[in-house]
Formats: sequence, structure tokens, C-alpha cells
Amino acid sequence: MLTDELPLFPFRSPDDDPFTPVTGADLRALDGPVSRVRLPTGGWTWLVTRHADVKQMLRSDAFSADMYAPGFPLLRTLPPQGPENRAGSFIRMDGQAHLRLRRMLTAEFMIKSIRRIEPLIGDVIDGSLDAMEAAGPPTDLVAAFALPVPSLVICHLLGVPYTDHAFFQQRSGILLDRSAAPVRVGEAVADLRGYLGALIDAKRAQHTDDLLGRLVTERVETGELTPAELIGMALLLLIAGHETTANMIGLSTLLLLQHPTHLQALREDADLADDLVEELLRYLTIIRTGLPRQATRDIEIGGQLIRAGEPATALLSLANRDDDVFADGDDFDPYRQAHQHMAFGFGVHQCIGQPLARAELRVALLHLARRFPTLDLAADPVKVPTRDTSIVYGLAELPVTW
Repeated sequence: MLTDELPLFPFRSPDDDPFTPVTGADLRALDGPVSRVRLPTGGWTWLVTRHADVKQMLRSDAFSADMYAPGFPLLRTLPPQGPENRAGSFIRMDGQAHLRLRRMLTAEFMIKSIRRIEPLIGDVIDGSLDAMEAAGPPTDLVAAFALPVPSLVICHLLGVPYTDHAFFQQRSGILLDRSAAPVRVGEAVADLRGYLGALIDAKRAQHTDDLLGRLVTERVETGELTPAELIGMALLLLIAGHETTANMIGLSTLLLLQHPTHLQALREDADLADDLVEELLRYLTIIRTGLPRQATRDIEIGGQLIRAGEPATALLSLANRDDDVFADGDDFDPYRQAHQHMAFGFGVHQCIGQPLARAELRVALLHLARRFPTLDLAADPVKVPTRDTSIVYGLAELPVTW
């Protein structure tokens, strides 16, 4: 089949249901669990959709995450940029280059490290809820709560002034927008790298006790890390640290407001929170455009030969709905054991910040449910605007009242 005859990917979420990642019509357009689809950049990619196949693909060293390689499955044209602008972005690196940088952050995001800062997370959440309550209903939960909470937490951990949050949130939104023009993306990258470069220079003079300050002292000044690499790592953590969790908080709240018995159960029993969070992560899977890779050698995935140099995309949202792993996978069931989900990816590139994301989501939903027992939607759920062109799917706003 010619490329222009293939189904177009990413698929568009149905206008009336933000909880359906792929429509029946889009599913029927696929040839099978590993199927070719057309990309908006004019190329194509193998789309891998089954849980077992996605797992095999993401743990295999036969696939590269280097998005700058010719033939990589891109959703938009890359802006022109030099090697210095790629430095430190370890999620786009392979092998030892990836592991070298990732290992510098591992201890900071271990479960025991996140448990130590849970009081801080709780304080940030309560502060945002205090402000929301004082302002009174109705309000936009995204702007009043879902966005500020993870932004405040990641700013505190990194040592980034929260007073500058509007600056980096506006530019991170551009970086994640698949429809943004390459020149705008390039300008946003330059702005953020310039901002973080100046911040890191200040920390080199002051030796601050935060994550960036520690990396400056322990890694940059010892020669293990270049300033450009630290800027790239900081950029990655800053964007990932607030965009993903913010979208999960907003979507999770909308879903739970449409399942009031589950919300009431959480309000009454905090022990339900951990399993609820895992099911929310599985069911919502906000990285709906999948994880793009490129084969470095011939490999068979799901019975399909993928040749060296060919692109492949692991579609996490469908893998997390696979009925072979999750019975009635299209149903939301907070009492199921959903721990096999791959909302954070799988293998060596699995999200390093997942313990933080889990803690923020768990505490945010529990405190929200208890603070506002009469919380309700203040708009038709069908008309709640979504971020359809964002790499990280979510709600643009969520009007609520109480």
C-alpha cells in the first residue's frame, strides 16, 4: 500500500469522549496489531498496539530513541538546531550515553526519596486548595489546581523560581504542541535553554541546596557533566515534571466526577488511593501519540518483520486497554490490579519521575475529594475543551463548583 493510502496517525480523540483514545473506526482501519500508518510529516511508521508486543519492543536494544536520525518517525518537522541544543536530553539517547546521564538522577527520584518530600507535596496541595476555596466557586480546576501543584513541586525540587512559571509553562506548551510551527518550537527551546543557563550560572556562584544546585556542585564542577548537558537535563525535568501530572490531575478529576461512587469511596478510605491511581494511569494513558523508535537491526515484533532503519511506534494507550492483560480493558475499574500498565513506558527509558507523579496524583485526588465533598462539574462534560494536539493529552480547562 502506498504511504498516502495508509491511515493517518495520530488518531483524533472523539469530540464527545476524552476517555476513548482510539475510536472503533480508527481501529478497523488498521491491518492488525502491528500495522503501518501515515504520519503528518509525510513519512510512515509501524504502529505496535498489543501489550506483549509493546513490552517486547520497548525492552529490546534493537530500537533507537534518537529522534535526530534520518527516518525516525516524527509527528512534526524538527526545528534547525545545533548539537548544543540536544545535549542532556537523555530520553533521546541510547546505550551508555543515556545511562550515564540517567544514573545521575536515579537517587533523586527513588521511592524513598519521594516519601521524604511527601509532606512538602501535601503542603503545596493544601495551599492550592486553600486558595481555590477562598476564591470561591465556580472555578477552572486546571488553572487553579491541576497546573499549579506539580509546577510548584518541580520548581521546589529543581530550584527554579515559581514566579517564572508562566514563562516556562507557555513555552513548554509550544514544545508539546504537535501543530506548532518549527520556528516557534526552536524559539521556545532557545528561550528555555537561555533561562536555565542563566539560572545554572547563578547556582554555580551560590551553591544552592536543590537538585540543580547539587548537580552543579557534584557533577559540573567535577567535570562529569557539561553546563550544556545540565541545561538539557533541567529542561527535560522541568517540562515532564509539570505537564504530565497536571494533565493526569485534570483528566482524573473529570473521570471521577462522572463516577461519584468511586470518588465517595476514596473520600472514605484512603487505602483505596494506590490502586485507584494505577487504574487511572492505565485507563487515561495521557501519552496517546505513543513512543517513537527506529529499528537498528531486523527484528520480529508480533509476527511482523521490522527491518533495520524502519520506524516503529509503541501505542501505549491501546496496549493499556489490551483485554488479554486487562479484562474488559475499555472499562474503568479502580478495584482491578492494573499494575502491569505501561503508562510510564517500559524498559530502560521508563519514566524516571514516576514515583513523584504517583505521589502527587494520589495526594492531590485524596485531598481534593475530602476538601470539597460536594465538588461537581460546572459545565457539560461533552463541552469540556481538550488538548488534542498536545503530545501529552489532557484538558484545556475544567469548570467545577461545590
